[in-house]
Amino acid sequence: MQQEIHKSGEDARAGSTPHIVRYVLSVSLALAVLAMLVLLYWGATLH
Repeated sequence: MQQEIHKSGEDARAGSTPHIVRYVLSVSLALAVLAMLVLLYWGATLH
């Protein structure tokens, strides 16, 4: 029977994840929601 190998997240990824990823994802999500709201408002004003 094989023994389980336990590694930390950083060792398993072979590197560190910078915190900038959170900001990029947050800004992208905010821009996507804003774009959808603009399109929804624009479509509602045409009818």
